Amino acid sequence: MSKRAHGNEATRTQRQLRVGEEIRHALTAVMREAHFRDPDLQGVNVTITEVQVSPDLKNATTFVMTLGGEDLVKTLSALKRAGPFLRSELAHRIQLRYAPSLKFEADTTFDYAEKIERALHRPEVARDLEAEDESDEAQ
Repeated sequence: MSKRAHGNEATRTQRQLRVGEEIRHALTAVMREAHFRDPDLQGVNVTITEVQVSPDLKNATTFVMTLGGEDLVKTLSALKRAGPFLRSELAHRIQLRYAPSLKFEADTTFDYAEKIERALHRPEVARDLEAEDESDEAQ
């Protein structure tokens, strides 16, 4: 599992962002409507959180998370196997010269957010935050 590069939205063009969002919507519709033959994809709820597109729009990295994070590794390998099918379905739904090749990765931002949430609820951090609130109210 690789980490998503934080803050690289500034380096992507408006077209890459727009195409990535269009691909995300189209893949979400395909995942909702498609009847997969692969038993690892049947009945699995997959959230597509982001799609990052290369500058030439020929490659797309899709960040996914399963409901509750269950069987993520198995689902990622199943999505990789279903990649050519998903690409062909995507080609029918979006208006691009080339349907991008799809790469699926686990979205680690949920883990990062949980780590920050745990850190904020530690007793010493909560005590410091309360001290700041009291000093703000005194002023």
